[in-house]
Amino acid sequence: MQTKTQLQTIFEYLQNHVATASMVADATGVAQKNLCRYKRDLERIGQLAEVKKGVCQLTGFKAWYITTDKTKFPKPIQLTLF
Repeated sequence: MQTKTQLQTIFEYLQNHVATASMVADATGVAQKNLCRYKRDLERIGQLAEVKKGVCQLTGFKAWYITTDKTKFPKPIQLTLF
């Protein structure tokens, strides 16, 4: 049951925030290695997206900012051949 609670905590936090995994771990108390697994699972089912790459406010290193707010997901690029 704990796994569902952590997953729900992450999902709900990212509904209202765009943040790096380190920032989410710090804000929610979910261990970063667990967060990475949940991130991958949510990406697979289309519930989480990486929206921009930038310097993490917590670590100072370049990282992906992520969200579960679908209004902030990047728009797919449509290619036309002719």
